[in-house]
Amino acid sequence: MSDNKTKIKPQDSSKININEDYEVQYWTKTLGCTKQELKNAVEKAGVSAEAVRKFLKEDK
Repeated sequence: MSDNKTKIKPQDSSKININEDYEVQYWTKTLGCTKQELKNAVEKAGVSAEAVRKFLKEDK
């Protein structure tokens, strides 16, 4: 978990880092999915935010 509480969104918004809690919170809110759905999408589609977004859209 990041010690810097001012971090609320990713430094590189083209990639998803599921190892940072603040990024997971940002992406689950942004993409409207659960933490587990996000993790599954990253495992299957990779770390590209666009690929994950597309995967989640197709998965529903």
